[in-house]
Amino acid sequence: MARPRNTGGTVYPRKGSAFWWIRYPDKKGKTQRESTGTTDRDEAERFLRERLAARDEGRLPAILPSKNLTFDEWMDWFLEKRSKPPCRSEKTHHQNLNAAKLLRPIFGTMRLSEITPEAVEDYIDNRLIEGRRINTKFGLIRRGRVKPATVHQEFRVLRHVLNVAIRQKRLETNPCSIVEFPVSVKNSTRKPHYMTFSEQVRIEFVAPSYLRHIVVIMVEMGLRPYRELLPMLKSKVDLENRLVHISDSKTDNGIGDMPMTEPAYAAFKEQIEQTPGSDYLFPRLTERGSKPYLCNVKKAWSTALRRATVPHFSLYELRHTFATRLSAVGVSDRFVTLMLRQGDAEAFKGYSQAKLNMMREALDKLDRRANEHGKGFGTSRPN
Repeated sequence: MARPRNTGGTVYPRKGSAFWWIRYPDKKGKTQRESTGTTDRDEAERFLRERLAARDEGRLPAILPSKNLTFDEWMDWFLEKRSKPPCRSEKTHHQNLNAAKLLRPIFGTMRLSEITPEAVEDYIDNRLIEGRRINTKFGLIRRGRVKPATVHQEFRVLRHVLNVAIRQKRLETNPCSIVEFPVSVKNSTRKPHYMTFSEQVRIEFVAPSYLRHIVVIMVEMGLRPYRELLPMLKSKVDLENRLVHISDSKTDNGIGDMPMTEPAYAAFKEQIEQTPGSDYLFPRLTERGSKPYLCNVKKAWSTALRRATVPHFSLYELRHTFATRLSAVGVSDRFVTLMLRQGDAEAFKGYSQAKLNMMREALDKLDRRANEHGKGFGTSRPN
């Protein structure tokens, strides 16, 4: 009878090393040798038991390739293979690069398996008490405090990078999964601005024609400005059937047809008539530029808000105004989510936060109409 196979391991001292080493067979029978990184025999025995448990549970192939893989090496792979377009948008790639500049000095030389929840929590705590980095002519200075939303964005990038490592069998578990962000980001960020009808009239009055068309289309249809509207081809606009085909969007749910309202139809038609000879709905205004269409309207938008005496808010927040107005007139949340072309109904909550301002505006109109009727307005007193 053949001798039974030894599936256990051994802890042994290795010549020239101060640490205990372990030797054990994997599922295929191949002998694996590793340093435990400790001089304590009990700790080495515990390390061996963890390796044997990982082998029996099928987790060993994910652990061994990552034991020497550093965060710097994995971040380089992630930025090259999973961050650049077309996998992600250019804006998302830029955010990942900015986060990597801050994550590398802390986790860069660490192996992926060595990143612990405690190390992630220490990084978050230190970032929250740091001053904002400001480049001046005298050099880099720190002033004020970093916003919690900024640190939370870095934490999200780190969590995503490690999740990709798990899917690629380079890491067993994500240490960020058990880390709770210490500050409520929801309460620390500014709520989206709801553009009132009076503000819209003032903005359209002072804005150039192309920007006025952008405002009307976004408020009436809720298109994303930089991903869907500005790069749009005229061939995607069907004026006869009053439809717009969105062929590229942030999510798969964003791709499809969107009907026009009457003001949006007029804006599309006028914009097409004002830009003859171009295939793009919003061609670039100057000869300089890497793309044939208008890529950035931030300066023109800021100027229009200043001339209209409207507090500054981002152009993207016109999408919030679109959702808020739909909700205020009684459209169900389900249909508002469909018209926003969102995959998750929870995302609608972020778009309808300005509903209170819409209610105030409606009450103001009610008060003005009441004043127009004078003293005799209202229910008469009984005799």
